Amino acid sequence: MRTSDEYNTLYTTESLVLHGTTAVPQAVALHNFYGRPDVHGQPRAAYPPGQAVACAPWYAVGQYVLARLPGVPAEDTDLVVAFASCLSNATFAALTVTFFFLLLVGIGTPLRAALMATAMLGLATPIYAYSAWLFSEPLSAAIFTGVAWLLFARNNDPRGLQNIGPISPRIAAIAGLILGMATLVRPTNVIAIAVFAVAVMMKNGEARGCPRACPELVEGFAPRFSALTWARQGAPAAFAFCAASAVGVAILLAHNALLFGSPFAFGYPAVAEGAKRLNSFDTPIFKGLYGFLLSPGKSVFIFAPPVILALFGFRALWRRDRSLATLAILLPLADLLFFAKYSQWEGGYCVGPRYLVPALVLLCLGLGPALANGSARAKAMAVVLLAAGVLVQCVSLATSFMEDQSPRGHYYDANWTYRFGYSLAGQVHLLFKYLGSNQPAQLGLGWDRWFVFLAKGGISRATLAVLAAAMAAGFGISILGLAKSVAAEDEPRSQTIECS
Repeated sequence: MRTSDEYNTLYTTESLVLHGTTAVPQAVALHNFYGRPDVHGQPRAAYPPGQAVACAPWYAVGQYVLARLPGVPAEDTDLVVAFASCLSNATFAALTVTFFFLLLVGIGTPLRAALMATAMLGLATPIYAYSAWLFSEPLSAAIFTGVAWLLFARNNDPRGLQNIGPISPRIAAIAGLILGMATLVRPTNVIAIAVFAVAVMMKNGEARGCPRACPELVEGFAPRFSALTWARQGAPAAFAFCAASAVGVAILLAHNALLFGSPFAFGYPAVAEGAKRLNSFDTPIFKGLYGFLLSPGKSVFIFAPPVILALFGFRALWRRDRSLATLAILLPLADLLFFAKYSQWEGGYCVGPRYLVPALVLLCLGLGPALANGSARAKAMAVVLLAAGVLVQCVSLATSFMEDQSPRGHYYDANWTYRFGYSLAGQVHLLFKYLGSNQPAQLGLGWDRWFVFLAKGGISRATLAVLAAAMAAGFGISILGLAKSVAAEDEPRSQTIECS
C-alpha cells in the first residue's frame, strides 16, 4: 500500500471481511483517513464499496491462507494481507486483457493480429502498471471490456465474421445491470452508461437492415436510415440497457442517502491537503487537455504509446463495426473532456493519466484492425510502440512512485497544485540510485516488487519461491496454450465454407 486511496479501500475491505461493515475506524486510528463521517458519526472511506466487495475474496485468502503459510512471521500478517489484496487488481487487469482479446477475435480480427494487439495493451499501457496497485481502474476496465464483449462480440458468427444481428433486450439488460453496478466502484463510471447506450442503439439501428443471407458478402455493410428509423429500431435494446443500469445507479444513490443524508452526497471530504478543494471542476479545460495529451508526467501518448497506432486503425474498425468504433472513440473522448475540468485531474499521487486508463483500453481496440492488414509498416510501428510502452511501464513499476512524488515541490507545488514539469525522470534517477548502491533500501523504498518487499518484511525466501513457482507454472501453461492456438490457426484448412 502506498497512497491514501489504496489504504482506505483496504480498510473498507478489512471491515467487510472481519466485521461486516464498511466503517473504517482503523483509518482514523492510524491517521490515514480519507473520507467523511456518516450520519451516525462513523468514518466512511471516500469511495463506494464496490471495489472493496470485489476485493474481499483476495483479502480473505491473504488473511486465512497466505498469512498462515510456513515462513510467514505473525507480525507480517498486515503486509501479506495487503499483498494478497493487490492481487485482486492483477486478476482484474488479466480479465481486461482477456476480454479485449476475445472482443477482437469476436469481430473477426485474425488471431496473430489479435494476440499482438493484446500484448500491446497488456504490457505497454498503464493497465500493466495499475495491476500492481489497489486503485479502482483495473476493475473498471475489466467491466468495460467485459460488457463490450458481451454486447458486440459474444454472439458473433462462428466463422469469425462480424456480428450483423441485433443485440437482444435480454443481453442488453444483463450488460446494463453489470455496467450500472460499476458506479459502485467509481461513480464517474455513469459516463460509460450513456456512451454504451448510444452504441447499443446504433448497433441495433444498423443491424435490423443488414442482409443476412451471406455475411461474407456484406462485411463493412453500413445501411443508411433516417434518424427516426435508426432510433426506433435501436430503442428497445437501449431502453432495456438503461433500465437495468439504473438499478446499480439507484443502489449507489440509496447508499449515499442512508450514509450521508442525500443521494448526491458522496464520501469525499470537502477539502484535502492544504485545505484544497479537490472535487470541483475549476481546472481550465485547455490546461487539463494539455496535461492529459502533452505534459511529460501525464500524457497518454507517453504512458500508453500503443494508442498512436490504434488511432490509425479506426477507419478499418468503423468499416467493420460502426457501433463498436463509436464506443471506442466516444468513451475516451467523454472521459477526457470530463476529467480535464476536474480539480484533481492528475489523479492524486499516481502514475500517468490514471482516470483515463479504463477508457484507454477501449481506445486500443483500433490496434486489431491496424494490425490485421499485415503491412510491414504497421508491424514495425507496433514493435517500436510495444518496446517504448514496456519501458515506460517497467520504469513505473521499478521503484515506488510515492518515494518519487511525495517530497514537497516535486510532484505538487507549495499550494498542492500539480507541477506540469513533473516526469518519470525522478523514478529513473531513483532506479539508478538503488542499482548503484550496496546498501539495501528500507521497506517501501528501492525496487518495489512483491518478492522484494515481502523478503524485506521477513517472509521466508522458500515461501516466496513457492509462490513464484506457482505463478511461473501458470504463465508457462498459458504460453503453451497460446502457441497451440497459433499453430492450429496456421494449419491449412481442410474444409472451405461456401456462401450460397
